[in-house]
Amino acid sequence: AEYTAVSTQRVCCCCLFCQTPQDTPQGAILCCTCGIPIPPNPANMCVACLRTQVDISEGIPKQVTVHFCKQCERYLQPPATWMQCALESRELLALCLKKLKSSMTKVRLIDAGFLWTEPHSKRIKMKLTIQKEVMNGAILQQVFVVEFVVQYQMCDDCHRVEAKDFWKAVVQVRQKTVHKKTFYYLEQLILKHKLHQNALNIKEIHEGIDFYYGSKQHAQKMVDFLQCTVPCRSKTSQRLISHDIHSNTYNYKSTFSVEIVPVCKDNVVCLSPRLAQSLGNMGQVCVCVRVTSTIHLIDPRTLQIAEVDGNTYWRNPFSSLCNPRQLEEFIVMDIDIIRDQKLGAGAGMRSNKHTLADVWVQKTSEMDTSQQYHCRTFLGHLLNIGDLVMGFDFANSNINDEFLNQMNPHHVPDVVLIKKSYDRSRRVKRRNWKLQEMARDREGMDTDDERQYQDFLEDLEEDEALRKNVNIYRDASKIPVESDTDDDGAPRISLMEMLEELSLNDATGGEGADMMTD
Repeated sequence: AEYTAVSTQRVCCCCLFCQTPQDTPQGAILCCTCGIPIPPNPANMCVACLRTQVDISEGIPKQVTVHFCKQCERYLQPPATWMQCALESRELLALCLKKLKSSMTKVRLIDAGFLWTEPHSKRIKMKLTIQKEVMNGAILQQVFVVEFVVQYQMCDDCHRVEAKDFWKAVVQVRQKTVHKKTFYYLEQLILKHKLHQNALNIKEIHEGIDFYYGSKQHAQKMVDFLQCTVPCRSKTSQRLISHDIHSNTYNYKSTFSVEIVPVCKDNVVCLSPRLAQSLGNMGQVCVCVRVTSTIHLIDPRTLQIAEVDGNTYWRNPFSSLCNPRQLEEFIVMDIDIIRDQKLGAGAGMRSNKHTLADVWVQKTSEMDTSQQYHCRTFLGHLLNIGDLVMGFDFANSNINDEFLNQMNPHHVPDVVLIKKSYDRSRRVKRRNWKLQEMARDREGMDTDDERQYQDFLEDLEEDEALRKNVNIYRDASKIPVESDTDDDGAPRISLMEMLEELSLNDATGGEGADMMTD
């Protein structure tokens, strides 16, 4: 069809008598209500008149209430889910649109976005653009604003905390040892995988730590993580709190007891003859070099290595022969590297990271005597004449162990060397990294915890395989200053292995801190 220019003659919009056929452009029709010329449409009405007749946003509430918990800063997503949402974020936009979903079934949503409001105004404004088919197939588009009023409501988890009846399940982790190296390592794994976020409270007590949860599912998740991380065994029990006879519902408090094997890093252990034979005919007296999901053992006389998982340990249990307080300091008087040692039939794997050596040592407390001890050690790659080394003196110790008492006395070594000793004060001064810690309640703590924690930090510096599972952060507040003469050969952690600690100053901004304006 051909279209002509619109006449410049003024048209009256009040009646149809002023409009003449000569003033109407070709291909146009007159609005059936106001009479102005318009392009043809199924409704035969102009947009202004159509809006007066039809409101496509009818039935959609213009003011909606959203519930917000001030304690944990989460929004309620009905019926019972609480979500962490930052202002102006996609998560908050989706949560608000779900509030309107039931009333927008007959319209099509085209666009949605936030309008700027003050963060403290308790108002969230959203601009919506919708379309709907009206009057004989005509499609009408409309833009309007919906205001969401933020009301405070305490969530169930925070309510239980305030009511002092906050937990429904507790995970009791225990390890019957003097040293807490395994707990320090386990703490870093929990922080890395963020499993502590669901815990309502964490309480550290003697020989262990307790995790309190608001649901049994979160506690079961923690138990499954512990079973995959450290060698342990678990038991479950529950106590009835209340019972509703009308709905036949029960309220229980569950307790998960997790016992970690009582062996830590740098412990000297004595295996049973049956277990030592099953591990490749290795010696019964071994040293624990690492505890991860399994116990890593090494024979100091042959460099044979073996791994003992939790199930194997509980079938053939063994205990530690000494604790870190019983280790004594020795000085290396002479050392002889052993090359090409032949193992017997059925021997297991040997360590490639260690070197076997014959060592003659003397106690630093007995330097005025001529008493020396001979032993074999797996630290031949680290030791030199004059070095200090920590070890356990079997010759002058009274040990009550079932398997050690049954051994041939000629097969029991006089000294078992554990690790090379460095100057601790120097290592602390030049340590420019740190670890994160869980926020927990401490009760009945020993004064020896700081020394044990420093031992764990030194283990991370010495063992590269151990720190692969730990997030190490650079300590910007500590700048090590040392001269070339201060380097005693102690291992360090390189800057490539350190992470930058992330700190968010604005707790309400987050990802969507940049507000949108209209």
